[in-house]
Amino acid sequence: MDKLSVTAAAVLMASPAFAQVAPPVTPVAEDVTVVPGEVETPPPGADDLDEPVSDNPYYDDRSTAAAVIESLYNAISRSEYLRAWSYFTHDDDNDLQADFEAFASGYENTESVQLVVGPEVTEGSAGTIYYTIPAAIEATMTDGTTASFAGCYTLRLAEPAVQAMPPFRPMAITEGKLSAVEGQLEDILPGSCEAQ
Repeated sequence: MDKLSVTAAAVLMASPAFAQVAPPVTPVAEDVTVVPGEVETPPPGADDLDEPVSDNPYYDDRSTAAAVIESLYNAISRSEYLRAWSYFTHDDDNDLQADFEAFASGYENTESVQLVVGPEVTEGSAGTIYYTIPAAIEATMTDGTTASFAGCYTLRLAEPAVQAMPPFRPMAITEGKLSAVEGQLEDILPGSCEAQ
């Protein structure tokens, strides 16, 4: 058996997901909801689990604009502020540590966030793709109060095929314009956002 076959067999044995046929890719749903929560106890009969299973598991996906925004609020709900900050673009000339600290302090009283996103709009230009996506959030604060915000995010992705110098730059948020609003998430979600 050659080295490639041994490696492929080891991967298939180590991860059953690789051995399964993936279902066809479907477009991102028009409305996606992420609802963080408390830690759940293991289901009956799951004696082999050492720790409770979180109903807000780690989620980090940069494959679509909606996934990036979902990942952002997953990180905020888990108090993982450095990860949340990493979903934004940063000017290398700025003091990154001070920028991060200001970002993190803005969420220090946030307990969790519920999110609804709408359909994204995509526009390409000279090897770069811009995405705009509407979003509405309801933030629950550590004191139990809630606040709702709605608006649009703009994201950018330099075409991966034209990125030839490290570091690789994944899709990232370039701007978020959300305003405080009142109402249910589905009602305050903007219908659309204009392209960049």
